[in-house]
Amino acid sequence: MSIRLGVLAGLLASVAGAVDWKALKPQGYVSDFAQVIDAGSRARLEAYAAAVERSTGAQMALVTIPTLNGEPVDDVANTIYRAWCIGQKGKNEGVLLLLSIRDRRSRLEVGYGLEPILPDGFAGSVLRQMRPALRQDKYGEAFRAAAETIGQTVAKSKNTTIQGQPLQRTRPEPEGDIPWFALLAGAVVLFLIFRSRGPRGYGGGGGGGFLPGLILGNMMNRGSWGGRGSGGFGGSDSGDGGFGGFGGGDSGGGGASSDW
Repeated sequence: MSIRLGVLAGLLASVAGAVDWKALKPQGYVSDFAQVIDAGSRARLEAYAAAVERSTGAQMALVTIPTLNGEPVDDVANTIYRAWCIGQKGKNEGVLLLLSIRDRRSRLEVGYGLEPILPDGFAGSVLRQMRPALRQDKYGEAFRAAAETIGQTVAKSKNTTIQGQPLQRTRPEPEGDIPWFALLAGAVVLFLIFRSRGPRGYGGGGGGGFLPGLILGNMMNRGSWGGRGSGGFGGSDSGDGGFGGFGGGDSGGGGASSDW
């Protein structure tokens, strides 16, 4: 009797903990149900996915969930894909990239229309590419790398380019470059020297501020250039369009699954 009660309790607990994956609603191109993607990365991903759709017609869904609740990642991804109908109807050019955070499982589900462009082997390589960032809990960075690879591959197959949202990687400082704080300290010293020793004919020390000012100006210009080069995808305020919903596409289970 006690064994039967235990089995029944286990079944009830399983049913109570089950997730209705079909009931999940997309939050945009990025649906962060696990709440692990920083706001900046999310904005850039949304902008990039919109640019990919405008340029190629392909739709990307980037999704995180806390856990699979013991279900196979392939089944969960396919259920969500079909419930959301990712990709335009009749073309089926969509992809779903799913991360289950606690299970450390990933799945790239590919729509019928993109299977010739993004075969299973390609999908597996994308998931492997994400592993280093995922192992450091850098989920936004992992998504950016995968989205770029997928977007560029689809664009190349269609003989087009992704307009408006290029991926801009952080530009490393050239070797031997002087740190900004050293430049600032040097500029202050030069300013004091020229101010105290400048020719009186030029208004005392006032004319001596030109060289330090020039150094400071160059330093500020360098800093602003470096700022433009950082931050991953291009800015999210480019203007045209955003997420307007998925379009009725379908998937037959093509893609790949992995862990990290």
